Amino acid sequence: MSTSTDHAPASPVIRGAHLVGSVTLPDAESVLRTVSAHLGDRLHRIPDGEVGERFYWVQFQTARLDRMDGLTRIPGEPRLLRGVFDGRPFQLEPGVSADELVFPDLGYAEAALDSYAVFRRLRDEGAIAPGTRFQVSLPTPAGVVGPFIVPEDRAAFEPAYERALFGELQRIVDGIPYEDLAIQWDTAVEFALLEGRMPSWFGDDVLSGVLERAARQAAAVPAGVQVGFHLCYGDVEEQHFVQPADAGHLAAVLRGILSASSRPVDWVHLPVPIERDDAAYFAPLADVELPEGTELYLGLLHHEDGVEGARRRAAAAATAVPVFGVGTECGFGRGPSERTASLLDLHAAVAEAWR
Repeated sequence: MSTSTDHAPASPVIRGAHLVGSVTLPDAESVLRTVSAHLGDRLHRIPDGEVGERFYWVQFQTARLDRMDGLTRIPGEPRLLRGVFDGRPFQLEPGVSADELVFPDLGYAEAALDSYAVFRRLRDEGAIAPGTRFQVSLPTPAGVVGPFIVPEDRAAFEPAYERALFGELQRIVDGIPYEDLAIQWDTAVEFALLEGRMPSWFGDDVLSGVLERAARQAAAVPAGVQVGFHLCYGDVEEQHFVQPADAGHLAAVLRGILSASSRPVDWVHLPVPIERDDAAYFAPLADVELPEGTELYLGLLHHEDGVEGARRRAAAAATAVPVFGVGTECGFGRGPSERTASLLDLHAAVAEAWR
């Protein structure tokens, strides 16, 4: 790839940091205390770290799907990830309509409400800065349907799962004060569809299908609750499903979400591969007009090359977008716990404080 000499010098304004979701610490209290101690003046929102069964993003949903009548895994030996999660997809049983499925508790609302109680206690103690919101990261329905449902059943299953997931969201917004809450939609499988790495059930115009769904997701979050989108190229064992050629698909989805959403979008987070310190990667973002109040975060922090690499990528990004915050490409809950403190410090070293 090109080096920093390939683009004109730029001086980015790096305001604030963003944590995508997962953090490798044992429980929500450890996450909230540690993150606040390292980054309290640089964050507008704090997630609970997606601790416990949620550590590997949506993988824990397979245990919920296993409980359902009318849905079975394809035959064969289990395909274990990390020795825990069986990757065999599910299929509708013969004669079963997806509309007949009864979903169990998906686990998102229960975890959010439990962690918010910890968040509120720590904020009352002064361990979390006033004005900081509690961030709940949810997968888009496609994030579960794509990897876990056989291709021929995805189109039928997705609306049913969306209703169940929106039900979890409703429980969350009913149980947490709006002024304390921020909802993030993790949008990953959609980019596998856009890149042609997975058969699409979105119709012939994949981008339109992505944006139609994103508009529903944003609209499901009430006014007064913040909403954001994490646009993602996957993070299975810390690897993307494909390395983006540039930010073109990201820019197209971002532009479309901002246009299609019936409510303000408070933030968006985009990945930046470690080797992309060239202006060409970021160039498509120059055509995206961010509304006032929408924060842009670029996932250009990588533990492998630290502050120096982050600043090199930030300088390249500034040729297209002069003001942004920073984060890692995805959550860092799949990495070793020994890396957590240094990653948090990397955020602090690169980003200016909000307060």
